Amino acid sequence: MSTSLNTENISPGITIAIAKEMRKLCQEPPEGIKVQLNEEEVTDIVADITGPESTPFENGVFRIKLVLPSDYPHAPPKGYFLTKIFHPNISKTGEICVNTLKKDWRHDLGIGHVLQVVRCLLINPFPESALNEEAGKLFMEEYQQYFKKARMMTEVHAAATAQKGEASGAADDEAGADGESGEKKRPVDSKAAEKRKQDKKKSLKRL
Repeated sequence: MSTSLNTENISPGITIAIAKEMRKLCQEPPEGIKVQLNEEEVTDIVADITGPESTPFENGVFRIKLVLPSDYPHAPPKGYFLTKIFHPNISKTGEICVNTLKKDWRHDLGIGHVLQVVRCLLINPFPESALNEEAGKLFMEEYQQYFKKARMMTEVHAAATAQKGEASGAADDEAGADGESGEKKRPVDSKAAEKRKQDKKKSLKRL
């Protein structure tokens, strides 16, 4: 498979180093991170981050994008969530605010480190430097409300595709096994449910 390297903004040497790191990340992915390698444009960095356990983002899959400046790695990349998320340090447009991508950046950190930092941000937000003021305020003052809203956003935007796919697959399996669609089966299910309901009423009358 041929790789078309981008030499328009970033130097060829740096681009080759990025390609090597991206391939390594694909072969040895960090926990909870899956890199989407674009062989045609290795500087197009997209990754899927799974929501950490015991957070409102659990069971969600969040796609993020890193945009590299022309003077990378001397300047940090900019990070954006492409999947909607309710989080103090992520703006409504997806921009990520974390010190590693600002004042704490070092040229030797690399893309893998950045992705791990972003996932850690889902575990430990920093509401003091909030980009989403509503999320930051709820996190500090009414954590349960914050958790509830962040969880709802996760279920709607980060888990919806998987849930739809599973539901569709289950319906197809059911139809394929019996040669009937779900619609044809519903009247039978309804009759069975109604019979159980009537039986329950009769039992209650006997008491």
